[in-house]
Amino acid sequence: MAGFKDIIGQEQLIEYFKNSIKQNKIYHAYILNGEDYSGKKMIANAFAMTIQCENSDEEPCMECHSCKQVMSNNHPDIIWVGHEKVNSIGVEDIREQINNDVMIKPYSSRYKIYIVEEADKMTVQAQNALLKTIEEPPEYVIIMLLSNNSAGFLQTILSRCVVLNIKPIKSETIKSYLIEKENVDDYKAEICAAFAQGNLGKAIKLAKSEDFANIKDEAIRLVKNVRDMELHEVMNVVGHISDYKISINDFFDILIVWYRDVLMFKAVNDANGLVFKEDVTSIIGQAAISSYNGIERIIEGIDKAKQRLKANVNFDLVIELLLLTIKEN
Repeated sequence: MAGFKDIIGQEQLIEYFKNSIKQNKIYHAYILNGEDYSGKKMIANAFAMTIQCENSDEEPCMECHSCKQVMSNNHPDIIWVGHEKVNSIGVEDIREQINNDVMIKPYSSRYKIYIVEEADKMTVQAQNALLKTIEEPPEYVIIMLLSNNSAGFLQTILSRCVVLNIKPIKSETIKSYLIEKENVDDYKAEICAAFAQGNLGKAIKLAKSEDFANIKDEAIRLVKNVRDMELHEVMNVVGHISDYKISINDFFDILIVWYRDVLMFKAVNDANGLVFKEDVTSIIGQAAISSYNGIERIIEGIDKAKQRLKANVNFDLVIELLLLTIKEN
């Protein structure tokens, strides 16, 4: 388990939490909003660990009984709320793990902290059940809702929580971390940092993936040849994604980085700033035959494809629409 000092690139957020603790202005309910692998769990744990620490109000000491309990995932007053269903958190989950438990005072600490992962998956009924606790919580209760999309919460929940957004981290910071802390070579670190789009956890995941080189090669093969490929050929390439331990959105991110390279070269006619430097010949060729608006439409089309898949639009249809966008531009 890590403290605030181990969290990279979220200085403003950490400063906010530290000041809240020092000034004793801790709220009863927080929403910590950020995409997968952005560090929500790590930040929530560091905050909970710090306010429960017996020796410090700035960094967990890692030595006291409370800190040791956190590090062994055995702290009785820090409760990680789970849920049985994969895609939703039901009203019974909230009632059993929070509402029916909040009146029991902390066992050994000043606070009793409930951390709800994937909180934006709460059903409307679950949110309404939680609202009653958020409106009138015991003074020792803190509820932290970790979410990918704060827009999924009812306005009544949002209005009663402090909403904190995790900011994207600079690519150079991510690249340096991968090189210095994860022993990743320069070129791979640069590519992973670019794909991660400000998400350090995602960059680390990509860098450690045994399938990284394969998935990158599949994506580059697609963008190099897509204009001349038949639909069934493209579908075969995209279908291979399920064979790797990587999501289709990560595959889309590789495509976005490629077309941003094409757009950058077209604008400045300089290969130094490219991520895919090893494929500069293909990038130059695509930049020559594509218009600025066309490349931008492709990038927008990839973003739309990600949104459509999140909305459960048929996979094949999403890929077909994206393919048409790429071929037409």
